[in-house]
Amino acid sequence: MGLTRLLTSLHDPQHVARFQELCGVRGSFTGDQVDADQRDRPSRGQKGKHQDVNGAINGTANGDTGESARARPSRGSGTDGMARGPLRKNSLTGDAGHQFVISNRFLYYAFTLGTELGNELFYISFFPFLTWNVDPYVARRLIAIWVWVMYLGQCTKDLVRWKRPASPPVVKLEVFYDSEYSMPSTHAMSGTAVPLGLFLLTCGRWEYPLVSGLALVLSWTVLVCVSRVYMGMHSVLDVIAGFFFSLLILAIFYPALDAIDTFNLSSRYAPVLVVSFHAILGLFSFTLDTWSTSRGDTAQILGTGAGIAVASHLNHQLALIHDPPASMLPLQAPPLSLGLFGWSFLRFVLGVTMLFATRAVMKALTIPLVCRAAGISSQDVRIARQNMQVELPYRYIVYWTVGFSAFFLVPFIFSCVGLY
Repeated sequence: MGLTRLLTSLHDPQHVARFQELCGVRGSFTGDQVDADQRDRPSRGQKGKHQDVNGAINGTANGDTGESARARPSRGSGTDGMARGPLRKNSLTGDAGHQFVISNRFLYYAFTLGTELGNELFYISFFPFLTWNVDPYVARRLIAIWVWVMYLGQCTKDLVRWKRPASPPVVKLEVFYDSEYSMPSTHAMSGTAVPLGLFLLTCGRWEYPLVSGLALVLSWTVLVCVSRVYMGMHSVLDVIAGFFFSLLILAIFYPALDAIDTFNLSSRYAPVLVVSFHAILGLFSFTLDTWSTSRGDTAQILGTGAGIAVASHLNHQLALIHDPPASMLPLQAPPLSLGLFGWSFLRFVLGVTMLFATRAVMKALTIPLVCRAAGISSQDVRIARQNMQVELPYRYIVYWTVGFSAFFLVPFIFSCVGLY
């Protein structure tokens, strides 16, 4: 009974609201507050209906308390704080959220950085930078860890089906993921697995102070995990569960990482098996009774992992990117110089520009083709993408191409023009 009470307490949205208030976040709520537990998630028949702020469908939302308790825009002058709106609206649901007031700007920007460490912009920048400028060996293995952690986290969310913290009392500083379930926090899982995986993969391979590495892991993890409570997107229990679930996956998956990486690089059947296996995993994970951004995110993760695995196989077969021999280990960071910074920056800017261009072109080409194949109108892309027949292949194909480009096409172009 004591454990049950503890878990219930950690899941209480009042803790989130109090933490936000302590950090200088203030929202404006009007109307009678309705018990959030009296509502269930929308049924299949509600899919595609008008959605309001905070992911609301006909006045209800994942973690909201209904029309009468919806947060109203703050009309204050901002003299006692900074009036802001959510970081980003959901491009598919059109959720725009509501305004709030921030009185502690330092914490706002710090936790905004923390939450961005678990978003697409970070992944599409950090992993390629690690590949092109630091160590492709570490990058591809770290991405394999990230794929498994994120995939299992997303699937667990859709099995447990816990709502986001109720608003009110919680202020939603972010609404992009509000249509997803909350347990466990995949931001917390990624924020634990990526820095810890990076430390495990580089420890002994690169020369650096271990204390500095552990400090980076701890700072990164705490910043990401706490940011999700600050943003009002997760309860304390969601974050704690995500942290420990990530550790469990790492403990099971990391010992097999060497064998998996060797198979991906060396087996002639690896490209076909990896692409097929990731596609099958995506199909089995899409069992929700209603649309959610979780479905597209899962396809995106699996597609990226498959594209990178195929690209790494080709790199190995064509000797495009070489892993340093064991005799060169441990590696030492080269001395900092203007030339080193300039070449690294040039590779990063040109490479990321090519990735964003690839993503834009593939989106423009893939959505109409998938809609036509599925027999669904592509006139309203937002509505079309809420169908599994469109979202699954669209996200998988687009991000397979992005992952393949990051690990094969971009390095190949760099080698042709002398940037490697």
